[in-house]
Amino acid sequence: MEAQKEALQRIISTLAHKNDEIQNFIETLNHTLKGVQANASSVICELDEEFDGLYSILDEMKESMTTSIKQAEAHKTQELQNQLSQCSKALENSEELLEFATRSLDIKETEDFSKAARQIKDRVTMAPAFRLSLKPKVSDNMTHLMVDFSQERQMLQALKFLPVPRAPEIVLADCLVADNSVTISWQMLEEDNKIDHYVLEYRKTNFDGLPRVKDERCWESIDYIKGTEYTLSGLRFDSKYMNFRVRACNKAVAGDYSDPVTLETKALVFNLDGSSSHINLKVEDSYVEWDSTGGKGQENKIKGKENKGSGTPSPKRSSVSSRSPLIRGSRDRFTGESYTVLGDTAIESGQHYWEVKAQKDCKSYSVGVSYKNLGKFDQLGKTNTSWCVHINNWLQTTFAAKHNNKAKVLDVVVPDRIGVYCDFDGGQLSFYNASSKQLLYTFKTKFTQPLLPGFMVWCGGLTVTTGQQVPTAVKTLQKSENGLSGSSSSLTNVAQ
Repeated sequence: MEAQKEALQRIISTLAHKNDEIQNFIETLNHTLKGVQANASSVICELDEEFDGLYSILDEMKESMTTSIKQAEAHKTQELQNQLSQCSKALENSEELLEFATRSLDIKETEDFSKAARQIKDRVTMAPAFRLSLKPKVSDNMTHLMVDFSQERQMLQALKFLPVPRAPEIVLADCLVADNSVTISWQMLEEDNKIDHYVLEYRKTNFDGLPRVKDERCWESIDYIKGTEYTLSGLRFDSKYMNFRVRACNKAVAGDYSDPVTLETKALVFNLDGSSSHINLKVEDSYVEWDSTGGKGQENKIKGKENKGSGTPSPKRSSVSSRSPLIRGSRDRFTGESYTVLGDTAIESGQHYWEVKAQKDCKSYSVGVSYKNLGKFDQLGKTNTSWCVHINNWLQTTFAAKHNNKAKVLDVVVPDRIGVYCDFDGGQLSFYNASSKQLLYTFKTKFTQPLLPGFMVWCGGLTVTTGQQVPTAVKTLQKSENGLSGSSSSLTNVAQ
């Protein structure tokens, strides 16, 4: 009976999974159908715009050429009219001289005839008719302004749709996730010299496998990428995965997207647990600040929130490591001089990294980890279940590593940001200058219970940055550190 139930349960699980896949595919088809309709209308509009632009260019060219023809016509007309006017005047003068010469033949007196003959000779010599060029200055030929559209007509008749670029292929082997950056590399399966640029799209998700149409986050786009590789840097890895897809574009059209890929980008993400922090601390997600009023103004308000929320504790977010069931809203508030707040996510395995930045005027603060059973009067580093570095800026600056009520002074400059590296399985807790990645101190021990990030602050504030991968430089330094004798031997122990 039990075996049959288990078999049936597996069948039910398989069917449910298949139904989920089909439902996701149906949503993809519906989304694609709407895209076809919308994109068809869009390309028709673009085609109309292209042809309207072509008509406009032809109209402009026709107007320009017509103007040139009219200018040539006007120039030739003016030249011919000038010649015609000169010829008419010359002809008029020549006819008058011819008439005078004809009359001179009838003169009887020798002296008068000689005088008339000399006048005719002089006038003939100076006559315009003999200085004229009897050739038109311009021809009537206008064929040099004619246009042969045969080649252009052939080109227009051969006009076809610009080939759509094929979908690129993302090369998983060349993709890299490191230092809160993701490098995506792709290639074209066939060479296409008309590709102008690429468009890369990405989105964060908590689902592995193929992207879903309905996901909690929208695609973000990076346009006009000229190469076949791109690096997204400065990311906060607050989800388990990221989806990526890319498409090629030529001057007029974009091709289909590549098959999407999903890369794992998980990192430790936590907030500060304000429900159990000291009453003198103001806590908001990843920021904690000392309350100079002593918390009296908010005590009733906080208690009211606790009572109101006591029946329904805040939901626990998924994390890289599993969360202890007794983290939020299940322990006493820190009190006395333990101005402490813990993270709300437990570390039970793996390697993790986060950073802390203190306000410039912060008088005293500690950064480290502890077991969840840290007492409400306990201070970080003063118990055998907590480890930290402590900075005291009161009167003079001191920097020390603390554990089990023992301190080791650190002869290094206090950095603006402190990086915390926790290797739960390897039993190491290291502190770094977050900017230069200089190693400040390393605790070596054996963790036997889940760890919680811990913070103490007095007269100032701290900002915690989570969703960070272990930096490559830290990994390298840790390997070197593991190959050397521990500098923290005086504080090393096996925590019980």
